[in-house]
Amino acid sequence: MINLGLLIIRLVIGVLFIGHGAQKLFGSFGGYGLKGTGGWFESIGMKPGITMALIAGLAELFGGILFALGLLTPLAGIMIAGTMVMAIVKVHGPNGLWSTSNGYEYNLTLLAVAIGVALIGPGQYALDTLLF
Repeated sequence: MINLGLLIIRLVIGVLFIGHGAQKLFGSFGGYGLKGTGGWFESIGMKPGITMALIAGLAELFGGILFALGLLTPLAGIMIAGTMVMAIVKVHGPNGLWSTSNGYEYNLTLLAVAIGVALIGPGQYALDTLLF
């Protein structure tokens, strides 16, 4: 049952991060693409905006793919965690903890899941288990 639970966690979190990366990189799923996201990044002091959006989008897209597959899981966890740390520091942190105030509650939850799975491993139903 633990392995099935880890698979569900990895798939849900991984696919969501794939979507967030696609929003930043390609404008998919209602996102703003590199130009729009880059402009917003510039407005919050992350410069150069397009480069920072590219880095964030790639980390989310490839981190999500790796996390969902259970491939190079520690690296995937670090990629996801890094984007969440930046979201907390640059966007949500000043608003406090609770998401009802646009706080960092959700980002902290995703950060904990990514690091937790990276530390305990992806479970039996993962490419890491098959390959390594």
